[in-house]
Amino acid sequence: MKTIINTPNAPAPIGPYNQAVLTGNTLYTSGQIAINVQSGELVLDSISSETEQVMQNLKAVLKAADMTFENVIKSSIFISDMNNFSHINDVYSKYFDAETAPARETVEVANLPKFVNVEISMIAVK
Repeated sequence: MKTIINTPNAPAPIGPYNQAVLTGNTLYTSGQIAINVQSGELVLDSISSETEQVMQNLKAVLKAADMTFENVIKSSIFISDMNNFSHINDVYSKYFDAETAPARETVEVANLPKFVNVEISMIAVK
């Protein structure tokens, strides 16, 4: 059994998918990019502000499932330029305690939706 999670506090999907799916106690989020939910515009002025918007979008999806970043057990980060890794990591690290941070991979890719610089998805357990 699965429960579809959607919130107006995060960007609406831009394809045939949902913001997240909850099955049992496990939440699988779709990848989030830096779309500002109020304006509908991409936040691309710096890699730090872009990553901050991505994390805020993920926070909204987690909250809609009655979870927080403390519930996250796995993150997947896709970036268009590995030279941005340290800036992305600086923002990302503000959301997790180093001792209990989730497992993670970071992968450089050729392109991302809407040609953004970073996309992050997560798995969380209640």
